Amino acid sequence: MRFASFRSSFAAWARITLPCAVSWFLMTGALYAQEPAAPAQQNMLVKTWVALGASYAITFLIMSIILVALVVRAILAVQKSNFIPDDLVQGIEASLAEKNAQAAVDLVQADDSFLGQVLTAGLGKLQKGKEEAYEAMQIIGEAEIMKLEHLLGYLALIGNIAPMVGLLGTVQGMVTSFGKIAASAQTPKPNELAGGIEQALYTTLVGLLLAIPAITVYNILRNRVQRNTLLAGVQSEDLLEKFMPFVK
Repeated sequence: MRFASFRSSFAAWARITLPCAVSWFLMTGALYAQEPAAPAQQNMLVKTWVALGASYAITFLIMSIILVALVVRAILAVQKSNFIPDDLVQGIEASLAEKNAQAAVDLVQADDSFLGQVLTAGLGKLQKGKEEAYEAMQIIGEAEIMKLEHLLGYLALIGNIAPMVGLLGTVQGMVTSFGKIAASAQTPKPNELAGGIEQALYTTLVGLLLAIPAITVYNILRNRVQRNTLLAGVQSEDLLEKFMPFVK
């Protein structure tokens, strides 16, 4: 896979994340700067922010920004062109057809795609035998897959944490409501309990709204990684066979 250097990866991450963060914080700052509106006049965003409270709202906000950045980065990373570049395959086949094995090797070594890295490892061991070459290809392939699974694992992490944060808010909201009942000498009015109950429901809602897409995208992209790595493995073995006649 065409993994960029740490600096370029960080720059790409920042280009995705920072605009989202700035936009959200400007928007939420504007919400706090406004005078409180009547409940009937509040839009859904303001109502959700108020119901969650600042701590949960900011927590979910940060998680949502990270989730968007992760989804964009993961989608770009699992593209088929990062596993099996057409130009690399065509270049190798054309060079071998012209009996120019060295040019084909140079193409492979200069390419940092999944196929390029796997083939580079295999070609380095090809003189020791086909089995040695296949073993080297498998080791590099597993290492590259692990990098992708590490990236996708953060999506699963958010999918697991978001409902737990929502559950924490639910419990806190219910504790707040029942605390008012216990502390009151008289039966509390419904509007005195509504705040805690509303927080309980909204934290659960927002937690699920983050978790569901995170888990869905994780499973879709994980399946795509498995499919693309399988195709790349088949392609790499086929190309390695074409290099065999040139081994001295």
